[in-house]
Amino acid sequence: MADTIITVQGEYELTHPAERGAVRLSVSYEGEQREETLALTTLRHASLVSELRELHDPQTGPVTSWTSDQLRVWGDRPWSQDGRRLAPVYHAEVGIDVTFSEPTALSDWLSVVSMLDGVTIQGVTWTLTEARRQSITQEARRRAVENAVAKATVYATSLGLSSVRPLALSDPGMLGDGPAPGQPVEPLAARAMSADFGGATLALKPEDIRVAVQVHARFTAS
Repeated sequence: MADTIITVQGEYELTHPAERGAVRLSVSYEGEQREETLALTTLRHASLVSELRELHDPQTGPVTSWTSDQLRVWGDRPWSQDGRRLAPVYHAEVGIDVTFSEPTALSDWLSVVSMLDGVTIQGVTWTLTEARRQSITQEARRRAVENAVAKATVYATSLGLSSVRPLALSDPGMLGDGPAPGQPVEPLAARAMSADFGGATLALKPEDIRVAVQVHARFTAS
């Protein structure tokens, strides 16, 4: 009697509190005078950069890295409601990306920065350190394989078979059975910013990072 072939999907999910918070913000002004608009943007940007340099330390933080875009300056002439071209309006804008090693430090900093004139907070991305990400991913992969073995064993015993032997193990879709349903493999970052604007305090609540792994496995049972 031929052995029975059992193909299963193993899966496992782990979560871990966010360890890094990366914020994207922009400094921008507009006005009728090009020089004044440029000066306001430059001064606000210089003030933020000076503060970030003091907070920056790649090893201990609280700012582990930061970058600044090039300053953009442009003008346009808006239309009035009756179809007339109005006087030129000038715009200046520069973006800044900052990564904090401590969610609390990020929240405290944004509580102050978000109240500054000309500053817009565009969003926060929560992540893990690379070492933590790799460690959690490896553990999730191991657990996903164990889950596949357990599934195949249950199927085999339900058929009155006593043992299973692995034939193939792969990432989803690589056994030739088509794409895997459900969640994508290893979504390693959660992008969210939960903010409470009660009073002058910006309270950030970082979400846990979810690491979900799926594997496909084929067994022979006898």
